[in-house]
Amino acid sequence: MPTYQCIECKQARSLSLDGALLLDIRDQNSFMQGHPSSAKNLNNDNAPQLLSDLSSEQHILVLCYHGISSKSAAEFISSQGFNNVASVNGGFEAWQQQFPEDIKPSSD
Repeated sequence: MPTYQCIECKQARSLSLDGALLLDIRDQNSFMQGHPSSAKNLNNDNAPQLLSDLSSEQHILVLCYHGISSKSAAEFISSQGFNNVASVNGGFEAWQQQFPEDIKPSSD
């Protein structure tokens, strides 16, 4: 039984605008080419530090390419003691189609 929710992009964007943390788990090159403006890239290298800085009550949204890999990542994050985790259905592809004005390249 999953310990996370699966939500649609519209709900995820609304939650993101209200302060939920949007984590994009796509590879760094894809992230740098374009990602939702409020997203942070989560990868194996930065996950321990990024997650350790968060409250267990932080609302966390997980985004991947199509909404499949994000389910495993959301389950993992939930297993680390986070209580409010969701996988975004349709992933980046759906987000980009629904909110093209919100997609930004990395400036890093």
